[in-house]
Amino acid sequence: MFKSGFVALVGRPNVGKSSLLNALVKQKIAICSNKPQTTRNAIRGIVTTEEQQIIFVDTPGMHKPKSLLGERMNSTIHRTLAEVDAIVMMLDATDTFGGGDKFVIERVQQVDTPTVCVINKADKVLPPRLLEQITNAAVLGKWVDVLTTSATRQTGLGDLISTLAT
Repeated sequence: MFKSGFVALVGRPNVGKSSLLNALVKQKIAICSNKPQTTRNAIRGIVTTEEQQIIFVDTPGMHKPKSLLGERMNSTIHRTLAEVDAIVMMLDATDTFGGGDKFVIERVQQVDTPTVCVINKADKVLPPRLLEQITNAAVLGKWVDVLTTSATRQTGLGDLISTLAT
């Protein structure tokens, strides 16, 4: 049976949402930059396999807004969360999970949508640190699974697609 669905990529600014989208669709369709808030609108990319079609929705980085622009970007994210079949909550393996991540997770957990936690940039930390990050992430929310990826090296993408297919 062929399956299809929408999946939101959500997280703080600069966790690699756009890089992951580009890696998944195997084309540069989203701008990637070290500058926060490069993505201002939801961007869609489609991954099609023999068994499924997943429409990924790259969202702006969620943050505590300090301006009207920030409020509008966050409202884009909230609208997207209400419309998708699954959520990929992204965390940065190179950063300590803190208040900003908890802020985003709280908003994500307010919707009753299956959520996969993805720790991106796994290639930039040593295995003991990555294992620690996986353990820390596991207790931050109610996840379908906790996975690791490296968007730049394109690792862990197959595991993510397989998890979302179930």
